[in-house]
Amino acid sequence: MFVNRKAPHGTIYALEALEVVLISAAFDQDVSLAFLDDGVLQLRQGQNANAIEMKNFAPTYRALEGYDIEKLYVERESLEERGMSSDDLVVPVEVVDRNRMSELMQGQDVIMSF
Repeated sequence: MFVNRKAPHGTIYALEALEVVLISAAFDQDVSLAFLDDGVLQLRQGQNANAIEMKNFAPTYRALEGYDIEKLYVERESLEERGMSSDDLVVPVEVVDRNRMSELMQGQDVIMSF
């Protein structure tokens, strides 16, 4: 499972995580993605990073389905703390509460956190 906790811009973590996810899927790995804390902002629709001269890579998440990556989990509390809902996201996800997210993580062989 790849865990995304960082905002989409300001550091390289979010973009690096997405690249690692795509590479893992290209090698037929069973990939799950989790978005927690500011990581939920990576999926927010309507991002405009022009003012900070960064590329908006959020639309790239729409390509995940083409790599058979369908297990995307977003923590409900992280969404709510940022005034967001699943309607604000660029891709369909499974919204889970903090306890369910913990259970999902406990069931993983490997967790990589970005």
